[in-house]
Amino acid sequence: MDLTWLVNSWPYISTFGFFVVDNIIRIVALFVVPRNRRPTAGMAWLMAIFFLPVPGLLLFLIIGSKRLPKSRERKQEDINKFVSEVADREDNSLVAPVDQLQEGLASAVQLGRSLGAQPMLLGNTATICIDYEGSFAQMAAAIRSATEYVHVEFYIFVHDETTDDVFAAMREAVERGVKVRVLLDHVSAVRNPGAKKTVQSFKDIGLDWSYMLPVRPWRGEYQRPDLRNHRKLLVVDGKVGFMGSQNLVDSSYNKASNKRRGLHWKDLMVRVEGPIVLGLEAVFQGDWYLETGEYLTHLAEESISVEQPGELECQIVPSGPGYEGENNLQVFVALLYSARRRISITSPYFVPDGSIMNALRAATARGVEVELFVSETGDQAVVYHAQRSYYEEILRAGVRIWMFKPPYILHSKHFTVDEAVAVVGSSNMDQRSFGLNMEISMVVHGESFVSDLDEVNDYYRANSRELTIEEWSKQPLRSQLLDGLARLTSALQ
Repeated sequence: MDLTWLVNSWPYISTFGFFVVDNIIRIVALFVVPRNRRPTAGMAWLMAIFFLPVPGLLLFLIIGSKRLPKSRERKQEDINKFVSEVADREDNSLVAPVDQLQEGLASAVQLGRSLGAQPMLLGNTATICIDYEGSFAQMAAAIRSATEYVHVEFYIFVHDETTDDVFAAMREAVERGVKVRVLLDHVSAVRNPGAKKTVQSFKDIGLDWSYMLPVRPWRGEYQRPDLRNHRKLLVVDGKVGFMGSQNLVDSSYNKASNKRRGLHWKDLMVRVEGPIVLGLEAVFQGDWYLETGEYLTHLAEESISVEQPGELECQIVPSGPGYEGENNLQVFVALLYSARRRISITSPYFVPDGSIMNALRAATARGVEVELFVSETGDQAVVYHAQRSYYEEILRAGVRIWMFKPPYILHSKHFTVDEAVAVVGSSNMDQRSFGLNMEISMVVHGESFVSDLDEVNDYYRANSRELTIEEWSKQPLRSQLLDGLARLTSALQ
């Protein structure tokens, strides 16, 4: 058979084939990409696929869907139903009457409940800690007081010199018969130094542990690899809890690049007592069931004896791909619109969507004083530049920007509204925390707690410098280009 014709024609055939495949990818993308996606995200994906069809398609197949595997979605539905049933049978004396809350807060609490949040519970105490090592000392002390169980869940969980006391406390707890369960995010675990030592420590201690959202296709465990469990919480005997922004790792994260730059993280953790600890427990039990398939029974009893040691009203808002809507975003926006006098926001990664920006512009337009605390330096280049791309818009809207001075990364995540409402937790104000990460936030109603956060903000302000529109207008062209490009990539969800 004479193959001369085929050989001579192959360049034309391959070119035609590439042209056909190239255009099929573009046409199919027009039908698939925009579906159930924000217009900005859809446009960014379409641009990526139209300019680079094959690489763009591969990237879209890897990180283009926020859906969890069906088996996980079924488990999430089961645990959401269980938590809802527990919430519905809670003693009414523990639940804050929504009709007695101030108008804006009442609307946000009701909105949260409709989206999967727990009730707002009465009678809690909450103590703030911004001492990085001090918070570990408090956690270790709480673990040493345990008589029944300890539940620990952190996005980053590392056994190093700084966290050694927490590991020692867990070992002591296991030795005296306390059940200790640990959850840690899989991808963050393998990315951070000390993974092997940490796992070996778990085994040596004899506690029960599991990775969250493991990406191990060879074991049949796979979902979009950047869907992560970003929560940080600790529960002891259902009586004492901790939650906030701090990971369980040294303040340098043990990374050589951070040590070269002298970077250290500044965080905020909250120690809570009262009925709200059961809210933290419910989140842990849900995540434990998702990862292990084991139902824990601590919340399954018909009646649970709960003390009410304080006067704060608190609501736990879990969020993530397992919920229908971006419930943390919706609750945050509702609270921002309720402000009448002032808003103070702290977010290390502030990449707002349109609803957040509109809420801030509306706030300043009606005379609300708004301030934003961020870090002057960054640890993640793309996010850092995407955040900077919003500074001019934020400043022109009348928001004051305070930049926490190096060599610290201000990693705390909280905001206050007027004099009596605050939100603290693991959630940044960016599209990753709203759409991709599993997060936990706590809405707090109480003037004493907001007053404590005001003192924290005073500390931030004293260690920050204010960014002005005059300074920002002098940014070099190179920085403007990097900021703009990073802003486009932030929409690729």
